[in-house]
Amino acid sequence: MRIVRTSQGVRYDPTGKEDGRGAYLHDKKSCWEQALKGSLAHALKTELSQSDKEHLNQVMSELDEGED
Repeated sequence: MRIVRTSQGVRYDPTGKEDGRGAYLHDKKSCWEQALKGSLAHALKTELSQSDKEHLNQVMSELDEGED
């Protein structure tokens, strides 16, 4: 799953083709939780805004509960 930093902020990129600096995450909640603690911001070379975090938490909440 690709996350991309654009001029509009950090977003999930379901196509994997959006322009911007990207980072890839497994589709496991544990990977997302770790990424949101700081490694994603480091990989994207940016600070995550509250709006970015809310969007990514929404995507994470939609992942299957059984996948971990």
